[in-house]
Amino acid sequence: MKKLFLTLIFLFIGLIDISAKTIEVKFSECVDGDTAKFIYKKEEITARFLAIDTPETVHPNKEEEPYGKEASEYTCNKIRNAEAIELEYDEDSDKLDKYNRHLVWVFVDGELLQKKLVSKGYASVAYLYGNYKYTDELEEVEQDAENNKLGIWSNEESENKQQEKDVEIVEKKNYKKIIIFAGIAIIMCAASTKSRNKVKKEVNKEIKKQIKKRFR
Repeated sequence: MKKLFLTLIFLFIGLIDISAKTIEVKFSECVDGDTAKFIYKKEEITARFLAIDTPETVHPNKEEEPYGKEASEYTCNKIRNAEAIELEYDEDSDKLDKYNRHLVWVFVDGELLQKKLVSKGYASVAYLYGNYKYTDELEEVEQDAENNKLGIWSNEESENKQQEKDVEIVEKKNYKKIIIFAGIAIIMCAASTKSRNKVKKEVNKEIKKQIKKRFR
């Protein structure tokens, strides 16, 4: 009986850990402004900061972009000197991306790192594929940074960033239209209402998957 009781306790603890949205980690390695490596349960994981994008510094096919170095240095200093680092998964986001990086909110000594980066003009709000938890906060401080022409929003950098956003929005809309039209054609060919609903559900999943694959 005692053995059974202990087994149930361990199983319960295991279930809590699996379903936990927030995990405590230790600093391992700096990567760039929106990516870092941490130690969780003695294993190294790579974290991609959810809902933001910082200028490139280590991209294999791009040169270093303005304010990329500043963003990287800011992130590295914050996580390297932190007393406590927590990663939070968002219920409206995938847990991992196609590179097997953990998609997370990063809290450094109780402060949301994404929000700090955006507020200083070191990052823009990007890659929103769901109703993420802290999106409203990020968009609010992004507007302030843009109004005050901080970092990436200063002069020429701001214009280039806005042009990139406009192009991405147009491409995303066109790409989604192509997938939707293809999906409608498949649905119309389905014989029964049951089949149509099933195919429609799969098409919606594929739309989300393809857009993530193309624009992340």
